[in-house]
Amino acid sequence: MTGARVAVIGGGVIGLSIAWRAAAAGHRVELFDPADGSAAAQVAGGMLAPLSEARPGEEAALDFGAASLERWPGFIADLGTDPTSARGALTVALDGADLTDRHKAAAWVAERGHDIRPLTRREVRDLEPTLGPSIRGGVLAPTEGSVDNRQLLAALRAAAAAAGVVHTRTAVTETATLPHDRVVIAAGWRSAALLPERLAAMLYPAKGEILRVRTRPGSAVGPRHVIRAAVHGRPAYLVPRADGYVVGATQYEHGDDRAVTVAGVRDLLQDAELVFPAIGDYELFESAAGLRPMSRDDLPLIGTLDEDGYTGTIVACGHGRNGVLLAPLTADAVLAALDGHVLTEAAAALPERVK
Repeated sequence: MTGARVAVIGGGVIGLSIAWRAAAAGHRVELFDPADGSAAAQVAGGMLAPLSEARPGEEAALDFGAASLERWPGFIADLGTDPTSARGALTVALDGADLTDRHKAAAWVAERGHDIRPLTRREVRDLEPTLGPSIRGGVLAPTEGSVDNRQLLAALRAAAAAAGVVHTRTAVTETATLPHDRVVIAAGWRSAALLPERLAAMLYPAKGEILRVRTRPGSAVGPRHVIRAAVHGRPAYLVPRADGYVVGATQYEHGDDRAVTVAGVRDLLQDAELVFPAIGDYELFESAAGLRPMSRDDLPLIGTLDEDGYTGTIVACGHGRNGVLLAPLTADAVLAALDGHVLTEAAAALPERVK
């Protein structure tokens, strides 16, 4: 259906990626978003880490994320700007039980053909000598990494505009009134208001707080890899940026709440300092919170709807904390849907799985 008039609702990483790719493929695309980008995309860590996060029994999520990770080099090449902020991800454990669990999960991922390697305490310290002394060992995923989410958003906006995407700063509340040939709903957790009830029930917002820190004169040089850990049962990560790190991330189900809390900042700083003690000398220059568009079964909803009032509408939402990672595969899946096909690698995310 090349040359169709396509409306894309949502201007975050997912919506922009779809709009850019669709316009580049010859469609006439109008992007509806009242602002430039979404709060979730602005505060994301930008991690590309489907292997490090995978656990036995989560085959569909692993395969989905790995398929998108493989597309990232080509995605960046087409974008013409490289927002990569780190290459390689290191997951560390602070106690023996966690280390055993991490190594078992890594073995399961490796058995499925992916490059992921268990590390001893000495190997972790050889790789990243500034990490804390309480670290017992870890797992290295060399093909993972991170991108600077804000650089990525700026590059996607520029690429979309260059491809001819028209940005209309209007909030869409009813898709049936749009005059376009096809409509793509990619509005993050707010997509629920535009979807059939059965699909809306699959989505919910999860608040995530992050901090940004940067070096000062004399600050110790920190880790080059993305660093992930579990501290007192809380997920913690340090994601390199040109001038410091993104520190994350809390996660709460508090509805539409984007306030940064004292407890959130306290926990993030305590956990980060345990993993990388020298971070205490860095400058804390930003704290922020965004709402991640979560799905009840941890897979996004991507595909064409076929029901009264929505026939031909394409949904692309529910990416949770992996919107950046999953952008290339999602854009390819939506392009396939526009042409009347299902992308094999994205079949697990089809909305028809929700009864």
